[in-house]
Amino acid sequence: MRQHPSPPPVPSPGTPPADPDGPAASDGPAGPSMLRLALASLAGTAIEFYDFFAYGTAAALVLGPLFFPSFSPLAGTLAAFGTFGVGFLARPLGSVVFGHIGDRYGRRPVLLASLLLTGLATVAVGCVPSYASIGIAAPLLLLLLRFLQGLGLGGEWGGAVLLTAEHAPEGRRGLWSSFPQMGPATGFLLANGLMLALSGLLSDARFGAWGWRVPFWGAGLLALAGLWLRRSVEETPQFRALTETGRRAEAPLTEVLRGHWRLLLLTGGAMSVGYAVFYAVTTWSLAYTTGPLHMDRTLMLAVVMAAVLLKGLVTAPLAALGDRWGRRPLCLAGSAACALWMFPFVALLSSGDALLVAVGCVGALLAMVLMYAVAGAYLPELYAPRIRCTGAAVGYNLGGVLGGALTPVVATALAAGSGPPWGVAVYLTAVALVSLGCFALLPETRPAALPVRDGAGADTGAGAAEAAPA
Repeated sequence: MRQHPSPPPVPSPGTPPADPDGPAASDGPAGPSMLRLALASLAGTAIEFYDFFAYGTAAALVLGPLFFPSFSPLAGTLAAFGTFGVGFLARPLGSVVFGHIGDRYGRRPVLLASLLLTGLATVAVGCVPSYASIGIAAPLLLLLLRFLQGLGLGGEWGGAVLLTAEHAPEGRRGLWSSFPQMGPATGFLLANGLMLALSGLLSDARFGAWGWRVPFWGAGLLALAGLWLRRSVEETPQFRALTETGRRAEAPLTEVLRGHWRLLLLTGGAMSVGYAVFYAVTTWSLAYTTGPLHMDRTLMLAVVMAAVLLKGLVTAPLAALGDRWGRRPLCLAGSAACALWMFPFVALLSSGDALLVAVGCVGALLAMVLMYAVAGAYLPELYAPRIRCTGAAVGYNLGGVLGGALTPVVATALAAGSGPPWGVAVYLTAVALVSLGCFALLPETRPAALPVRDGAGADTGAGAAEAAPA
Protein backbone atom coordinates (compact mmCIF):
# COMPACT_ATOMS: atom_id res chain seq x y z
CA MET A 1 0.00 0.00 0.00
CA ARG A 2 1.31 3.42 -0.90
CA GLN A 3 2.37 5.33 2.22
CA HIS A 4 1.34 8.92 2.73
CA PRO A 5 3.05 11.44 4.95
CA SER A 6 1.07 12.06 8.10
CA PRO A 7 0.05 15.69 8.48
CA PRO A 8 -0.46 17.11 11.96
CA PRO A 9 -3.63 15.87 13.63
CA VAL A 10 -6.76 17.86 12.98
CA PRO A 11 -8.82 18.78 16.01
CA SER A 12 -12.40 17.75 16.33
CA PRO A 13 -15.03 20.50 16.49
CA GLY A 14 -14.42 22.89 19.33
CA THR A 15 -10.71 22.16 19.98
CA PRO A 16 -7.80 24.57 19.48
CA PRO A 17 -5.96 24.08 16.18
CA ALA A 18 -2.53 22.57 16.11
CA ASP A 19 -1.85 24.32 12.80
CA PRO A 20 -3.68 26.30 10.12
CA ASP A 21 -4.83 23.13 8.40
CA GLY A 22 -7.10 22.28 11.29
CA PRO A 23 -9.35 25.22 12.05
CA ALA A 24 -11.09 25.09 15.36
CA ALA A 25 -14.34 26.12 16.74
CA SER A 26 -14.39 28.66 19.51
CA ASP A 27 -14.85 27.61 23.08
CA GLY A 28 -18.54 27.94 22.32
CA PRO A 29 -20.96 30.77 22.77
CA ALA A 30 -22.42 31.60 26.13
CA GLY A 31 -25.21 29.41 27.45
CA PRO A 32 -28.21 31.37 26.13
CA SER A 33 -26.57 31.82 22.71
CA MET A 34 -25.75 28.13 22.48
CA LEU A 35 -29.32 27.30 23.47
CA ARG A 36 -30.66 29.53 20.68
CA LEU A 37 -28.39 27.79 18.17
CA ALA A 38 -29.48 24.37 19.41
CA LEU A 39 -33.15 25.29 19.22
CA ALA A 40 -32.68 26.64 15.69
CA SER A 41 -31.11 23.33 14.65
CA LEU A 42 -33.87 21.36 16.40
CA ALA A 43 -36.61 23.47 14.81
CA GLY A 44 -35.35 22.80 11.30
CA THR A 45 -34.85 19.06 11.68
CA ALA A 46 -38.21 18.75 13.46
CA ILE A 47 -40.00 20.54 10.62
CA GLU A 48 -38.26 18.56 7.92
CA PHE A 49 -38.91 15.24 9.64
CA TYR A 50 -42.48 16.35 10.24
CA ASP A 51 -42.77 16.57 6.46
CA PHE A 52 -41.16 13.16 6.04
CA PHE A 53 -43.25 11.39 8.68
CA ALA A 54 -46.51 12.92 7.52
CA TYR A 55 -45.94 11.07 4.27
CA GLY A 56 -44.85 7.86 5.99
CA THR A 57 -47.97 7.77 8.14
CA ALA A 58 -50.22 8.60 5.20
CA ALA A 59 -48.54 5.81 3.21
CA ALA A 60 -49.32 3.34 5.98
CA LEU A 61 -52.94 4.45 6.37
CA VAL A 62 -54.52 5.85 3.19
CA LEU A 63 -52.25 6.38 0.17
CA GLY A 64 -52.55 2.85 -1.21
CA PRO A 65 -56.30 2.98 -2.03
CA LEU A 66 -56.13 6.62 -3.19
CA PHE A 67 -53.17 6.40 -5.55
CA PHE A 68 -52.97 2.67 -6.37
CA PRO A 69 -56.66 1.64 -6.46
CA SER A 70 -56.21 -1.22 -8.91
CA PHE A 71 -53.84 -3.02 -6.52
CA SER A 72 -54.85 -5.41 -3.76
CA PRO A 73 -54.65 -3.92 -0.23
CA LEU A 74 -51.23 -5.52 0.33
CA ALA A 75 -49.88 -4.48 -3.07
CA GLY A 76 -51.25 -0.97 -2.60
CA THR A 77 -49.47 -0.63 0.73
CA LEU A 78 -46.25 -1.94 -0.84
CA ALA A 79 -46.57 0.58 -3.67
CA ALA A 80 -47.19 3.43 -1.22
CA PHE A 81 -44.14 2.39 0.80
CA GLY A 82 -42.21 2.24 -2.47
CA THR A 83 -42.87 5.94 -3.04
CA PHE A 84 -41.85 6.46 0.60
CA GLY A 85 -38.53 4.75 -0.17
CA VAL A 86 -37.85 7.10 -3.09
CA GLY A 87 -37.31 9.87 -0.55
CA PHE A 88 -34.55 7.84 1.07
CA LEU A 89 -32.87 7.19 -2.26
CA ALA A 90 -32.81 10.94 -2.89
CA ARG A 91 -31.26 11.73 0.48
CA PRO A 92 -27.65 10.75 -0.37
CA LEU A 93 -27.89 12.90 -3.51
CA GLY A 94 -29.20 15.75 -1.36
CA SER A 95 -26.32 15.28 1.06
CA VAL A 96 -23.86 15.44 -1.86
CA VAL A 97 -25.39 18.63 -3.26
CA PHE A 98 -25.87 20.41 0.06
CA GLY A 99 -22.66 18.95 1.48
CA HIS A 100 -20.75 20.58 -1.36
CA ILE A 101 -22.47 23.87 -0.57
CA GLY A 102 -21.69 23.46 3.13
CA ASP A 103 -18.00 22.70 2.59
CA ARG A 104 -17.48 25.29 -0.14
CA TYR A 105 -19.78 28.18 0.79
CA GLY A 106 -20.74 27.68 4.42
CA ARG A 107 -22.98 25.71 6.73
CA ARG A 108 -25.56 28.51 7.02
CA PRO A 109 -26.84 28.46 3.38
CA VAL A 110 -27.55 24.75 3.76
CA LEU A 111 -29.85 25.39 6.71
CA LEU A 112 -32.04 27.79 4.74
CA ALA A 113 -32.14 26.15 1.30
CA SER A 114 -32.84 22.60 2.50
CA LEU A 115 -35.72 23.72 4.72
CA LEU A 116 -37.32 25.75 1.94
CA LEU A 117 -37.10 22.88 -0.57
CA THR A 118 -38.60 20.28 1.75
CA GLY A 119 -41.39 22.58 2.92
CA LEU A 120 -42.52 23.46 -0.59
CA ALA A 121 -42.46 19.82 -1.72
CA THR A 122 -44.52 18.75 1.28
CA VAL A 123 -47.23 21.35 0.73
CA ALA A 124 -47.42 20.17 -2.87
CA VAL A 125 -47.96 16.54 -1.74
CA GLY A 126 -51.11 17.69 0.02
CA CYS A 127 -52.38 19.17 -3.25
CA VAL A 128 -51.88 16.14 -5.53
CA PRO A 129 -55.23 14.83 -6.86
CA SER A 130 -56.01 11.15 -6.42
CA TYR A 131 -55.72 8.48 -9.10
CA ALA A 132 -59.47 8.75 -9.69
CA SER A 133 -59.02 12.39 -10.75
CA ILE A 134 -55.87 12.42 -12.92
CA GLY A 135 -54.95 8.77 -13.42
CA ILE A 136 -51.33 7.66 -13.61
CA ALA A 137 -50.12 11.25 -13.22
CA ALA A 138 -51.10 11.09 -9.53
CA PRO A 139 -48.56 8.45 -8.39
CA LEU A 140 -45.94 9.95 -10.72
CA LEU A 141 -46.37 13.34 -9.05
CA LEU A 142 -46.05 11.65 -5.66
CA LEU A 143 -42.76 10.09 -6.76
CA LEU A 144 -41.39 13.44 -7.93
CA LEU A 145 -42.39 15.26 -4.76
CA ARG A 146 -41.04 12.48 -2.54
CA PHE A 147 -37.75 12.78 -4.41
CA LEU A 148 -37.64 16.54 -3.74
CA GLN A 149 -38.52 15.96 -0.07
CA GLY A 150 -35.65 13.51 0.25
CA LEU A 151 -33.28 15.86 -1.55
CA GLY A 152 -33.97 18.61 0.97
CA LEU A 153 -33.83 16.34 4.00
CA GLY A 154 -30.53 14.90 2.79
CA GLY A 155 -28.98 18.34 3.18
CA GLU A 156 -30.76 19.33 6.39
CA TRP A 157 -29.11 16.95 8.83
CA GLY A 158 -25.52 17.85 7.93
CA GLY A 159 -26.13 21.57 8.22
CA ALA A 160 -28.02 21.23 11.50
CA VAL A 161 -25.53 19.01 13.32
CA LEU A 162 -22.55 21.05 12.17
CA LEU A 163 -24.27 24.21 13.41
CA THR A 164 -24.25 22.78 16.93
CA ALA A 165 -21.11 20.59 16.79
CA GLU A 166 -18.86 23.37 15.49
CA HIS A 167 -20.20 25.97 17.93
CA ALA A 168 -20.37 23.77 21.04
CA PRO A 169 -17.80 23.86 23.85
CA GLU A 170 -15.55 20.81 23.91
CA GLY A 171 -16.89 18.98 26.93
CA ARG A 172 -20.56 19.35 25.98
CA ARG A 173 -20.53 18.78 22.24
CA GLY A 174 -22.46 15.55 22.53
CA LEU A 175 -25.20 17.21 24.58
CA TRP A 176 -25.67 20.20 22.25
CA SER A 177 -25.40 18.05 19.12
CA SER A 178 -28.25 15.91 20.40
CA PHE A 179 -30.75 18.69 19.67
CA PRO A 180 -30.88 17.92 15.92
CA GLN A 181 -31.18 14.25 16.91
CA MET A 182 -34.41 15.08 18.71
CA GLY A 183 -35.82 16.46 15.45
CA PRO A 184 -37.13 13.11 14.15
CA ALA A 185 -39.03 12.43 17.37
CA THR A 186 -40.41 15.97 17.49
CA GLY A 187 -41.40 15.90 13.83
CA PHE A 188 -43.03 12.51 14.21
CA LEU A 189 -45.06 13.68 17.20
CA LEU A 190 -46.19 16.82 15.39
CA ALA A 191 -47.18 14.97 12.22
CA ASN A 192 -48.83 12.04 13.89
CA GLY A 193 -50.43 14.11 16.61
CA LEU A 194 -52.25 15.97 13.89
CA MET A 195 -53.02 12.71 12.06
CA LEU A 196 -54.32 11.23 15.32
CA ALA A 197 -56.56 14.22 15.98
CA LEU A 198 -57.93 14.19 12.45
CA SER A 199 -58.52 10.45 12.37
CA GLY A 200 -60.36 10.72 15.68
CA LEU A 201 -62.48 13.70 14.65
CA LEU A 202 -63.29 12.65 11.10
CA SER A 203 -65.02 9.61 9.70
CA ASP A 204 -62.91 7.19 7.65
CA ALA A 205 -64.51 8.56 4.48
CA ARG A 206 -63.68 12.18 5.28
CA PHE A 207 -60.19 11.33 6.50
CA GLY A 208 -59.51 9.48 3.24
CA ALA A 209 -61.07 12.23 1.12
CA TRP A 210 -59.28 15.27 2.53
CA GLY A 211 -58.32 14.88 6.20
CA TRP A 212 -54.96 13.27 5.49
CA ARG A 213 -53.97 16.31 3.40
CA VAL A 214 -54.18 18.82 6.28
CA PRO A 215 -50.78 17.95 7.84
CA PHE A 216 -49.11 18.49 4.46
CA TRP A 217 -50.71 21.90 4.06
CA GLY A 218 -49.63 22.82 7.58
CA ALA A 219 -46.01 22.19 6.58
CA GLY A 220 -45.96 25.53 4.77
CA LEU A 221 -46.56 27.48 7.98
CA LEU A 222 -44.02 25.37 9.85
CA ALA A 223 -41.39 25.95 7.16
CA LEU A 224 -41.91 29.71 7.39
CA ALA A 225 -41.52 29.52 11.17
CA GLY A 226 -38.29 27.54 10.76
CA LEU A 227 -36.87 30.03 8.27
CA TRP A 228 -37.65 32.85 10.70
CA LEU A 229 -35.82 31.03 13.52
CA ARG A 230 -32.77 30.47 11.32
CA ARG A 231 -32.59 33.90 9.73
CA SER A 232 -30.00 35.25 12.20
CA VAL A 233 -27.88 32.11 12.61
CA GLU A 234 -24.16 32.90 12.26
CA GLU A 235 -21.64 30.87 10.30
CA THR A 236 -19.68 28.36 12.38
CA PRO A 237 -16.20 29.26 13.70
CA GLN A 238 -14.56 26.35 11.91
CA PHE A 239 -15.88 27.31 8.49
CA ARG A 240 -14.86 30.94 9.04
CA ALA A 241 -11.37 29.71 9.89
CA LEU A 242 -11.29 27.53 6.78
CA THR A 243 -12.18 30.57 4.67
CA GLU A 244 -9.57 32.78 6.34
CA THR A 245 -6.79 30.23 5.84
CA GLY A 246 -7.80 29.27 2.30
CA ARG A 247 -8.34 25.63 3.28
CA ARG A 248 -11.84 25.11 1.87
CA ALA A 249 -12.11 21.95 -0.22
CA GLU A 250 -12.48 22.52 -3.96
CA ALA A 251 -14.23 19.20 -4.53
CA PRO A 252 -15.23 17.75 -1.14
CA LEU A 253 -17.01 14.69 -2.55
CA THR A 254 -13.94 13.78 -4.58
CA GLU A 255 -11.77 14.03 -1.46
CA VAL A 256 -14.16 11.87 0.52
CA LEU A 257 -14.39 9.18 -2.16
CA ARG A 258 -10.66 9.09 -2.89
CA GLY A 259 -9.26 9.23 0.61
CA HIS A 260 -12.05 8.24 2.96
CA TRP A 261 -14.30 5.78 1.14
CA ARG A 262 -13.82 3.11 3.81
CA LEU A 263 -14.92 5.51 6.53
CA LEU A 264 -17.91 6.50 4.39
CA LEU A 265 -19.03 2.87 4.04
CA LEU A 266 -18.50 2.21 7.74
CA THR A 267 -20.53 5.22 8.82
CA GLY A 268 -23.31 4.32 6.40
CA GLY A 269 -23.43 0.74 7.64
CA ALA A 270 -23.26 1.86 11.26
CA MET A 271 -26.21 4.24 10.93
CA SER A 272 -28.44 1.74 9.11
CA VAL A 273 -29.75 0.12 12.31
CA GLY A 274 -31.11 3.42 13.59
CA TYR A 275 -33.15 3.93 10.45
CA ALA A 276 -34.29 0.31 10.19
CA VAL A 277 -35.56 0.06 13.75
CA PHE A 278 -37.13 3.51 13.81
CA TYR A 279 -39.10 2.98 10.62
CA ALA A 280 -40.03 -0.56 11.59
CA VAL A 281 -41.68 0.90 14.69
CA THR A 282 -43.12 4.12 13.28
CA THR A 283 -44.18 3.04 9.80
CA TRP A 284 -44.30 -0.72 9.25
CA SER A 285 -45.86 -1.51 12.63
CA LEU A 286 -48.74 0.86 11.85
CA ALA A 287 -49.45 -0.90 8.57
CA TYR A 288 -49.09 -4.38 10.09
CA THR A 289 -51.20 -3.86 13.20
CA THR A 290 -53.99 -1.88 11.52
CA GLY A 291 -53.99 -4.18 8.48
CA PRO A 292 -53.58 -7.93 9.07
CA LEU A 293 -54.14 -7.64 12.85
CA HIS A 294 -57.12 -5.25 12.51
CA MET A 295 -56.11 -3.12 15.49
CA ASP A 296 -57.68 0.30 15.89
CA ARG A 297 -55.86 2.98 13.87
CA THR A 298 -56.24 5.71 16.48
CA LEU A 299 -55.04 3.40 19.26
CA MET A 300 -51.95 2.37 17.30
CA LEU A 301 -51.05 5.96 16.47
CA ALA A 302 -51.24 6.75 20.19
CA VAL A 303 -49.07 3.73 21.09
CA VAL A 304 -46.36 4.61 18.58
CA MET A 305 -46.46 8.28 19.56
CA ALA A 306 -45.93 7.37 23.23
CA ALA A 307 -42.91 5.24 22.31
CA VAL A 308 -41.42 8.03 20.18
CA LEU A 309 -42.04 10.60 22.94
CA LEU A 310 -40.09 8.46 25.40
CA LYS A 311 -37.27 8.12 22.88
CA GLY A 312 -37.14 11.90 22.48
CA LEU A 313 -37.04 12.49 26.24
CA VAL A 314 -34.00 10.26 26.82
CA THR A 315 -31.98 11.52 23.83
CA ALA A 316 -30.25 14.46 25.54
CA PRO A 317 -29.34 12.59 28.77
CA LEU A 318 -27.83 9.74 26.75
CA ALA A 319 -25.87 12.20 24.61
CA ALA A 320 -24.51 13.80 27.78
CA LEU A 321 -23.32 10.35 28.87
CA GLY A 322 -21.49 10.19 25.54
CA ASP A 323 -19.53 13.28 26.57
CA ARG A 324 -18.35 11.42 29.68
CA TRP A 325 -17.97 7.85 28.45
CA GLY A 326 -17.27 8.37 24.76
CA ARG A 327 -19.49 7.88 21.72
CA ARG A 328 -18.40 4.39 20.71
CA PRO A 329 -19.49 2.43 23.83
CA LEU A 330 -23.05 3.72 23.50
CA CYS A 331 -23.10 2.93 19.79
CA LEU A 332 -21.92 -0.63 20.40
CA ALA A 333 -24.42 -1.12 23.22
CA GLY A 334 -27.29 0.26 21.14
CA SER A 335 -26.57 -1.93 18.13
CA ALA A 336 -26.22 -5.03 20.30
CA ALA A 337 -29.45 -4.22 22.14
CA CYS A 338 -31.29 -3.84 18.83
CA ALA A 339 -30.02 -7.23 17.66
CA LEU A 340 -31.22 -8.87 20.89
CA TRP A 341 -34.64 -7.18 20.91
CA MET A 342 -35.91 -7.74 17.37
CA PHE A 343 -37.37 -11.21 17.95
CA PRO A 344 -39.16 -10.14 21.16
CA PHE A 345 -40.34 -7.02 19.30
CA VAL A 346 -41.98 -9.05 16.53
CA ALA A 347 -43.49 -11.51 19.02
CA LEU A 348 -45.01 -8.71 21.09
CA LEU A 349 -46.27 -6.91 18.00
CA SER A 350 -47.91 -10.09 16.69
CA SER A 351 -49.87 -10.56 19.91
CA GLY A 352 -52.37 -7.90 18.87
CA ASP A 353 -52.57 -6.74 22.49
CA ALA A 354 -52.13 -2.97 22.80
CA LEU A 355 -50.08 -3.14 26.01
CA LEU A 356 -47.71 -5.80 24.65
CA VAL A 357 -47.38 -3.91 21.37
CA ALA A 358 -46.45 -0.80 23.35
CA VAL A 359 -43.78 -2.72 25.28
CA GLY A 360 -42.31 -3.99 22.02
CA CYS A 361 -42.22 -0.55 20.41
CA VAL A 362 -40.78 1.19 23.48
CA GLY A 363 -38.08 -1.45 23.90
CA ALA A 364 -37.05 -1.19 20.24
CA LEU A 365 -36.76 2.60 20.30
CA LEU A 366 -34.89 2.67 23.62
CA ALA A 367 -32.36 0.22 22.20
CA MET A 368 -32.00 2.26 19.03
CA VAL A 369 -31.63 5.65 20.76
CA LEU A 370 -28.52 4.46 22.62
CA MET A 371 -26.57 4.81 19.38
CA TYR A 372 -28.66 7.52 17.75
CA ALA A 373 -28.34 10.04 20.60
CA VAL A 374 -24.59 10.46 20.11
CA ALA A 375 -24.55 10.35 16.29
CA GLY A 376 -24.89 14.13 16.00
CA ALA A 377 -21.48 14.55 17.60
CA TYR A 378 -19.89 11.26 16.51
CA LEU A 379 -20.19 11.51 12.74
CA PRO A 380 -18.86 15.09 12.41
CA GLU A 381 -15.93 14.18 14.67
CA LEU A 382 -14.92 11.40 12.28
CA TYR A 383 -14.25 13.82 9.40
CA ALA A 384 -11.79 16.68 9.01
CA PRO A 385 -13.33 20.19 8.90
CA ARG A 386 -12.82 20.82 5.19
CA ILE A 387 -14.89 17.77 4.16
CA ARG A 388 -17.03 17.42 7.26
CA CYS A 389 -20.36 18.55 5.83
CA THR A 390 -20.09 16.19 2.86
CA GLY A 391 -18.60 13.21 4.67
CA ALA A 392 -20.87 13.22 7.71
CA ALA A 393 -24.05 13.93 5.72
CA VAL A 394 -23.40 11.37 2.97
CA GLY A 395 -22.48 8.69 5.52
CA TYR A 396 -25.57 9.42 7.60
CA ASN A 397 -27.92 9.35 4.62
CA LEU A 398 -26.27 6.26 3.15
CA GLY A 399 -27.47 4.59 6.33
CA GLY A 400 -30.93 5.88 5.45
CA VAL A 401 -30.86 4.03 2.14
CA LEU A 402 -29.53 0.82 3.68
CA GLY A 403 -31.84 0.85 6.70
CA GLY A 404 -34.76 3.17 6.06
CA ALA A 405 -35.66 2.88 2.39
CA LEU A 406 -35.96 -0.89 2.39
CA THR A 407 -37.38 -1.64 5.82
CA PRO A 408 -41.10 -0.79 5.31
CA VAL A 409 -41.18 -2.54 1.92
CA VAL A 410 -39.19 -5.61 2.98
CA ALA A 411 -41.03 -5.94 6.29
CA THR A 412 -44.46 -5.63 4.65
CA ALA A 413 -43.53 -8.30 2.10
CA LEU A 414 -42.11 -10.64 4.77
CA ALA A 415 -45.23 -10.20 6.91
CA ALA A 416 -47.60 -11.16 4.08
CA GLY A 417 -48.09 -14.74 5.26
CA SER A 418 -50.06 -16.03 8.22
CA GLY A 419 -48.58 -16.24 11.70
CA PRO A 420 -45.91 -14.08 13.32
CA PRO A 421 -43.62 -12.46 10.73
CA TRP A 422 -40.35 -13.96 11.93
CA GLY A 423 -38.73 -13.03 8.64
CA VAL A 424 -39.00 -9.39 9.72
CA ALA A 425 -37.17 -10.22 12.94
CA VAL A 426 -34.41 -11.98 10.99
CA TYR A 427 -34.06 -9.01 8.65
CA LEU A 428 -33.89 -6.41 11.44
CA THR A 429 -31.47 -8.52 13.47
CA ALA A 430 -29.19 -8.84 10.44
CA VAL A 431 -29.20 -5.06 9.95
CA ALA A 432 -28.36 -4.57 13.64
CA LEU A 433 -25.45 -7.01 13.43
CA VAL A 434 -24.06 -5.23 10.36
CA SER A 435 -24.20 -1.94 12.26
CA LEU A 436 -22.55 -3.54 15.28
CA GLY A 437 -19.68 -4.72 13.09
CA CYS A 438 -19.26 -1.27 11.55
CA PHE A 439 -19.22 0.47 14.93
CA ALA A 440 -16.61 -2.05 16.11
CA LEU A 441 -14.32 -0.88 13.28
CA LEU A 442 -14.83 2.83 13.93
CA PRO A 443 -12.61 4.68 16.42
CA GLU A 444 -13.54 6.55 19.56
CA THR A 445 -13.60 10.27 18.85
CA ARG A 446 -13.01 11.87 22.20
CA PRO A 447 -10.31 14.49 21.46
CA ALA A 448 -7.48 12.70 23.22
CA ALA A 449 -8.10 9.56 21.16
CA LEU A 450 -9.11 11.12 17.84
CA PRO A 451 -6.74 9.73 15.14
CA VAL A 452 -8.35 11.58 12.22
CA ARG A 453 -5.93 13.42 9.95
CA ASP A 454 -6.42 16.56 7.96
CA GLY A 455 -8.88 16.46 5.08
CA ALA A 456 -6.04 17.13 2.63
CA GLY A 457 -4.48 13.79 3.45
CA ALA A 458 -5.44 10.65 1.64
CA ASP A 459 -6.22 8.39 4.56
CA THR A 460 -8.32 10.45 6.94
CA GLY A 461 -11.20 8.30 8.04
CA ALA A 462 -10.18 4.95 6.71
CA GLY A 463 -6.85 4.93 8.46
CA ALA A 464 -8.53 5.84 11.71
CA ALA A 465 -11.07 3.11 11.30
CA GLU A 466 -8.43 0.50 10.65
CA ALA A 467 -6.60 1.50 13.80
CA ALA A 468 -9.67 1.36 15.99
CA PRO A 469 -9.90 -1.35 18.59
CA ALA A 470 -12.23 -4.16 17.71
